[in-house]
Amino acid sequence: MKPKGTNPLNLRFLFIVVFLAFLVLFVLRSSFSSSSIANVPSPNEPSHNDLLRSQPNPNNCSESCGKIPSSLAKALIHYTTSTITPQQTLKEISVSARVLRKKSPCNFLVFGLGHDSLMWSSLNYGGRTVFLEEDKAWIEQIRRRFPTLRSYHVTYDSKVSQADNLMEVGRGPECTAVSDPKYSMCQLALKGLPAEVYETEWDLIMVDAPTGYYEDAPGRMTAIYTAGMMARNRRAGAETEVFVHDVNREVEDKFSKAFLCEGYMKKQEGRLRHFTIPSHRDDSGKPFCPQ
Repeated sequence: MKPKGTNPLNLRFLFIVVFLAFLVLFVLRSSFSSSSIANVPSPNEPSHNDLLRSQPNPNNCSESCGKIPSSLAKALIHYTTSTITPQQTLKEISVSARVLRKKSPCNFLVFGLGHDSLMWSSLNYGGRTVFLEEDKAWIEQIRRRFPTLRSYHVTYDSKVSQADNLMEVGRGPECTAVSDPKYSMCQLALKGLPAEVYETEWDLIMVDAPTGYYEDAPGRMTAIYTAGMMARNRRAGAETEVFVHDVNREVEDKFSKAFLCEGYMKKQEGRLRHFTIPSHRDDSGKPFCPQ
């Protein structure tokens, strides 16, 4: 999730457009709520002239005017003035942003912490957004810049060089049985995550970490598997939107297809894949992947 070379002008334009869209929706929602309250009949309803006299002066706007939340305002200012941009492209970010626009405020879990984290948190305004990061020093650096972001340090005991062996392990019955990842016997299930991560039902999960571009890097094998198992272990009837970035790489490509399932894939845009995974908890006969 740490930044790579991208086109800053295109991404800056995207941030502006997306934030403005969310702000418009926020204002419309606030206006609708206010209108609904105003239209409720009252036994002491004032006359038309009284209402006219009580209208606020537009030149003396107060909190009732529906101000932009300070967190969104800060995010908008940050991205319109920053020269540092995330590694995802405009089209890739748009895929997740469209889903967030429908689902937010929601529970959003992100594997990775970077320059795009403030954007994801702001797009999920009013919801819970949690970031999992492998690099303690990087967490401290981001926290100094964006102290409101909620992040945890995560330790991975896997390596990219072990991917083929872990793929074979993942086909075993202990890995295809639906269970809470915290108690799973599968070697691919991440252990030792914060209690909040296991106890929350995540509506969206983004896998954009840990590092996976060299043999001794931890790779995203366990993150992808755990994301899929968290989705399957949710309450009956729930669906989880899971996004995996860098699917141009072998590990992300193979593991997302195997453990998030090609049959659950909704879209691929560039290096990003979007899966919608239903709960399997109360349907023991449901296959791990759709036929």
